[in-house]
Amino acid sequence: MKHFILGVVTTVIVTLAAVAGIAYSGTVDVAADVPHHPWLFRMLTTTRERAIEKSARDILVPADLSDQERVRRGAGNYEAMCASCHLTPGEADSEIRKGLYPVPPNLTKAMTEAHEEEDAPGTPHEAQHFWVIKHGIKATGMAAWGKGGMSDDNIWDLVAFIQTLPQMGPAEYRAWVMASDGHQHGDGAMHGDDEHDHSDDHHH
Repeated sequence: MKHFILGVVTTVIVTLAAVAGIAYSGTVDVAADVPHHPWLFRMLTTTRERAIEKSARDILVPADLSDQERVRRGAGNYEAMCASCHLTPGEADSEIRKGLYPVPPNLTKAMTEAHEEEDAPGTPHEAQHFWVIKHGIKATGMAAWGKGGMSDDNIWDLVAFIQTLPQMGPAEYRAWVMASDGHQHGDGAMHGDDEHDHSDDHHH
């Protein structure tokens, strides 16, 4: 029995030493333009999706989420904060999205297409969207907008807009943005200068 325990302890120590050695060697390629190995990508994706599902499980979705006023208010924040990475109707890709890894979901597509898999079971995807927008996701480029000053109500407005986005065409999208209050946070402050066509942000 002692030999067995000693063998297990030795194996653990050697494994940890090997992992530490690899980490400190600098040989791991952390470049965003080099994808993870498929097995690692699957493991990270599963870990992320299950963590989001568990964290969002007790979030109550507002009964008025389909209210058109919520959609209208959410349009301005989507244009200012989300469109560059998650696209707008009619866009195939964006400059910043091409350089991000993992690639942000295209929220103009239906949910299963956007995430390339079904949402984690057991939790409404609206609740998961709320959690992700509020808390962000480590090492993905997804910001924690709750920490940036967005109130829960503003975040739910954004979720309401995202739910309707796949059904919009370019003209309808632009109409919603023009009718919105622009980039607005929970303090009531409006950032009018932020409301612009994100495609004009940068020119080569």
